[in-house]
Amino acid sequence: MSARQVFYEGKVQGVGFRYTVKRIANGYDVVGTVRNLPDGRVELYAAGEREELEAFLTAIEESELKSHLRGVERHVVEATPGVRGFQIVH
Repeated sequence: MSARQVFYEGKVQGVGFRYTVKRIANGYDVVGTVRNLPDGRVELYAAGEREELEAFLTAIEESELKSHLRGVERHVVEATPGVRGFQIVH
């Protein structure tokens, strides 16, 4: 299992970004979380099989959210055991 931590910059808060990411996640075999950060960015943690995970991340960046993105910073991280489903963290 592969995992990524991704930071999205731009107009990514107050535009339904997290809810759109959750909707996109429903179409992929991935688990994880998405949350707003105090500095105005959105943080995504996602895990799954590498090909599925990369397809999910590409789908986010090619979705209607694309126009809101100014920057995307991806990091390979260790998969967190026990994560189930895909959740919006408030």
